[in-house]
This record gives sequence, C-alpha cells and structure tokens, in this order.
Amino acid sequence: MKEDFLHYVWKFQKFTTPTLLTVDEKPIQIFKTGQHNYLAGPDFFDGRISIGNQKWAGNIEIHINSSDWYAHSHEKDIAYDNVILHVVFNHDVEIYRKDHTIIPTLELKNYIPSEILQNYNALFSKNKKFINCEQRFTEVDSLIVENWVERLFIERLELKSGLLQSRLAVLQNHWEALLFEMLCKNFGSKVNGASFLSIAQSVTFHVIQKCRHSPLMLETLLLGQSGLLDSDINDSYFKAQKKEYAFLKQKFQLDISSVIKPQFFRLRPPNFPTIRLSQLASLYSSTPQLFSKVSTIKSIEELISIFKISALPYWESHYNYGVASKKSSRKLTPNFIHLLIINTIIPLQFAFQKFIGIEDSERLFELAQQLPSEKNSIIEKFNKLKPIAKTALESQALLQLKTSYCDKLRCLECAIGNQLLKH
Repeated sequence: MKEDFLHYVWKFQKFTTPTLLTVDEKPIQIFKTGQHNYLAGPDFFDGRISIGNQKWAGNIEIHINSSDWYAHSHEKDIAYDNVILHVVFNHDVEIYRKDHTIIPTLELKNYIPSEILQNYNALFSKNKKFINCEQRFTEVDSLIVENWVERLFIERLELKSGLLQSRLAVLQNHWEALLFEMLCKNFGSKVNGASFLSIAQSVTFHVIQKCRHSPLMLETLLLGQSGLLDSDINDSYFKAQKKEYAFLKQKFQLDISSVIKPQFFRLRPPNFPTIRLSQLASLYSSTPQLFSKVSTIKSIEELISIFKISALPYWESHYNYGVASKKSSRKLTPNFIHLLIINTIIPLQFAFQKFIGIEDSERLFELAQQLPSEKNSIIEKFNKLKPIAKTALESQALLQLKTSYCDKLRCLECAIGNQLLKH
C-alpha cells in the first residue's frame, strides 16, 4: 500500500461509515478535508474538523503507520506544528507535539470498504505488461473516458505551452524564431529531433531571414550547419554548396561546435536529414511570415496546403550526396504534415492564445479532431484494450495518459483509475 491511496480515501471520504472515532474513541466530524498538497509539507492544508466538542482548523498529515511521523523526522520540522489530525492505516505509536500534547490519530484500516481495498490491490498488482488497469480497462464508462480524454488533451497542450513560453522568453518574444525552432525539431522527428533543434539554435533567426529569399542558399545554410558539408565528396552539387557555405560561414560568423550531427542509421530514405532539411528550406523560402499565417488559420485544409512542399530538384534523384537514386518527388507526405500540425502548429496556437489573453480551445479541438490518430506502439496497445483513438485529439490524450499517469503510477489521480476503484 502507498500513502497516495490513503490520500484518496481521505480526500473523497471513502469510509464504511460516517461515524469516525479517534484511536482514543473520540468522535470526529469532517467539515473540510483540506487542500491537497503535492509538494513538501503536510499532506492537506487548512482542514476543518471537530474532535469531541472541540472544533479545529489546521493541517492533516497522512501515513501508513503512525511511527512514520518519527521516521520522517516531522517532530523536528516546524512545518508540521499545525497538524490537527494524524490519519494512518495502522496505529503503532502515539505521536506528540512539541508541548507534549498528543496529536489525535484516525486509524483507517477499519473504515476502508473492503471492495475499494481489493480494487486497489488488484490495480497495483505486479502482473501487468502495459498499464495497471489493462485487465479492466473495458469496464470504464465511455462517457468518463471521453471527458477524461478532452481534459488530457488540454493538459498536454498546457505542458507543451509551458515549455514554449520558457523558450519564448529566451528569444525575447520572437514568435517567428520560436516557430522555426519547433519546426526544425519536428522535421527531425524522433531520431533527429534534438539534432535539428541544435541546428536551429546554432544560428540566429535574422540569418535565416536573410537567406530565405533563395531556397538553395537556405538549404546550403542548414546543411552546412548540420555538419553534412564537412566531408569531401566528388559531386558538383556538393562542391558548390560547400563553397557557398564557406562564404556564408565567414559572412555571418557561424559556428557549429554546439550542433549534434544528424543520423542516417535506421532511417528510411525519405526521412534522411538531407531530404528533411531541404524540405524545411523550401517551406521557409515559399512562405514569408509563416508564423503570422499559421497562428490565425482556422481551416485544416489551409494548414495542410502550406506544407505541400518538396525538397529542391537535386534531391528528386538523390537521398544523399553523390549517390543517384530513382527519380521521384520528395514531397512531404500527408502523415508527416499531420504530425507537424499536431506537434507544432496546434501547441503553438494554444501558447499564442494564452500569451495574448484569448482562449479558443474549441477551435483547437476541431483542428485536432480533423486529423487522423497517430500511429505508434502506445496507441496500438490502447486501441487493443478499447478502440478509443480515432483522431489526433484522442491519440495525443492517450500519450499524455501513458507518460504522465500510467508510467508514473498516478492511477488515483486518473479518472479511469478512480472509476475502477469504485466498482
């Protein structure tokens, strides 16, 4: 058993009887359980209770055993001086204040319904492979799941927005520069995301703006900053770009010492960094003031049309320098465009709304619901339990559920886990 289970029992008053007694058999009446504290200090602030005929206002501390009070050295911490009730599963020792008065104790083991305790033990048993509730996931009411999914989607946007706001402050509120960094990272996908972000951050955005009038110049800049022009290859296109990059490097005083070199290993050729960086150059050369456009667009069709770009002509017959391949268009695929919108544009729009003090989450819901669900192992496993993810809104929510709740065993803070405990 973990303390968070006792937090749940106390917070939602899941008792077998409304009549509670302290260990010395004084009646307890709860007026207010208090504000749940997830940081250091007592577990619940500002509770309101009565013990016998005496009313109390103060903090509530919860432990598995009473002796945990001393094990955690609370008797030495002034933050615990205002504890008015010690709630424990098992009472094994008396707890005293500094003035030697006893802190009243509520022992919960005789007040917790056996069904809830059984459900808790089943939920946290160790025979699970994917998530704690995988064996009972289908039992959860669909309405509860739908409401929870919407909350998780917003929670994920809030999480991403916090990261964007931090970076925006570094960029002195330059939204175009922030968008460029985000797009670079997501053009790199999972394998080269960190590398592409380091490329974006290795050059100031005003240099990108100076080069964007020429797709070839911008491509040269990005490939040069990636380190992919450092070798010697007997290819005219490569040699021309290497020469041009040497000029740009001198002109703008460029440095690549902080850049993480992109990887080709285990990537399908359409995802090679050469192709992705060229596509990124095409995007920024073809769409001036990109942030101004994507931050206000309400139509998914308009957003998709912006990303209908191709790599430069050389790459139609190459995936890497000096190695010819079958000629074909190197366009961004629909699936890749969808990922850019869900991982870049929607979080950016959400962050921008918060920045200017306007909230239009319904529009972001609509955009995400018009995109198909992402395809990865986590979403596939959830859908095997219960076919939930049909749109990007739902797949994003499930990713948030897995990483922020399931993996961290926060079942008691999850609407699904709470529902299963009640059954």
